[in-house]
Amino acid sequence: MHNIELHIDNLVLHGFSPHDRHRIGAAVEHQLTQILAKQGITSFLSKGGELSHLDGGTFDMAPNTKPGTIGAQVAKSVYAGLKSERKVRVSRDAANIS
Repeated sequence: MHNIELHIDNLVLHGFSPHDRHRIGAAVEHQLTQILAKQGITSFLSKGGELSHLDGGTFDMAPNTKPGTIGAQVAKSVYAGLKSERKVRVSRDAANIS
């Protein structure tokens, strides 16, 4: 079993209501914890990987989608980005998931 610390300094989401940000963030944290517990850490993280930037890609959501559903999709996108070294871009900027 691994202990990991995942710190997301900035979560950049376009097209969502600003008043939902805390609920979306909580859902991202919950879902990402669940994914990591079920599927395990990625090879990148198991090697002590550290990122300053991760592009989680884009996805479509229907209007009026609940913040929990949005957060779950964001978490899946983040995990997919961590799994695929092709999607991971390291830069000097603060950590962003966009």
